[in-house]
Amino acid sequence: MWLCKHLNSNLLTVENLIAREFSSLAAGARRHYQNVTKVPSSLLVRLIQERVSEEDCIRRGWILDGIPETREQALMIQTLGITPRHVIVLSSPDTVLIERNLGKRIDPQTGEIYHTTFGWPPEAEIQNRLVVPEGISELETARKLLEYHRNIIGILPAYPKILKVISADQPCMDVFYQALTYAQTSHRSNAPFTPRVLLCGPVGSGKRLQAALLAQKYGLVNVHCGQLLKEAVADKSKVGELIQPYFQKKMAVPDSIIMKVLGQRLSQQDSVQKGWVLHGFPRDLDQAHMLHSLGHQPSRVFFLNVPLDSIIERLTLRRMDPVTGERYHLMYKPPPTVEIQARLLQHPKDTKEQVKLKMDLFYRHSSDLEEFYRQAIAINGDQDPYTVFEYIESGIINPLPRKVP
Repeated sequence: MWLCKHLNSNLLTVENLIAREFSSLAAGARRHYQNVTKVPSSLLVRLIQERVSEEDCIRRGWILDGIPETREQALMIQTLGITPRHVIVLSSPDTVLIERNLGKRIDPQTGEIYHTTFGWPPEAEIQNRLVVPEGISELETARKLLEYHRNIIGILPAYPKILKVISADQPCMDVFYQALTYAQTSHRSNAPFTPRVLLCGPVGSGKRLQAALLAQKYGLVNVHCGQLLKEAVADKSKVGELIQPYFQKKMAVPDSIIMKVLGQRLSQQDSVQKGWVLHGFPRDLDQAHMLHSLGHQPSRVFFLNVPLDSIIERLTLRRMDPVTGERYHLMYKPPPTVEIQARLLQHPKDTKEQVKLKMDLFYRHSSDLEEFYRQAIAINGDQDPYTVFEYIESGIINPLPRKVP
């Protein structure tokens, strides 16, 4: 809370995200919360995306408190391009945290929290009405800490270079000023030059996540061609009006219109100064020539290669719960009960036939693209996403190998 006041930023917690009155997403999340169940990760991440896209968050910034709670949430947030500039982890021995929690008291009239040792109210009237909040017993606190330690080891690798651990076992003001000092620092880019990165690969190869990781670490502008077209329609711009009929008829948008939108984005000041990572375009040789003719040549090109069997496994086993909105994967994240499994739905685009169709379309043009981008680097995308990222990062930092004639 103190950080928000000093940095003039918006505090985003699970509680205040679901309390928003004019959000249909928040209304759905409240139903889970009132039933003493966790808000599904997919719904929570969509709430975050909705909130950080609003004008006050764009202008003043935001602070996520207690989110992400799991590695899955961290990956989902990164995939949407939501990237913090600083990540702070407050660390303290479990014995200290349990002791602190046991001393908490709450005023049922005001909701104000007090502590028997650190913040006891001087007024006898308030003292007499304080109650012990639920869920703070030693056993319950130990259980929550165990879950936290189990999850945090999967979250920390998602934020290399921007993460700072601060000891919370010291006076509050000392903790605050250390956190404030770190939050006010500016990170220098780790890139040795201004990167212009192109990621190529079939559907399901992980391009979107890798683009988000690159944008986060190197401060690049994340340019997703399909998203640009959707934003143009949503903004009701002149070019958006040209795109909308194609969306309505589910037809491909002409290359000339795509290039107009893409060219404008890549020519903006932030793209020129910071560099960019592009994915979703070009899909064929003609589009590659058009991109080149506009002067937007990538300095690094990566092809993420994933076998057909792995792509089919990744995409065709995806399911969604129509009741909660939670997303599952029958192999990597199966539903917890038979009842939930029985009501799961598959998106039409995730059928085996549709996936094979998209794969065939990609590989029909991939050899031409590989020939056009002769210095492209091929990477095995059938690995842990952070391992894939390390290979991409190595390809950006190290000089391109010279091809033997």
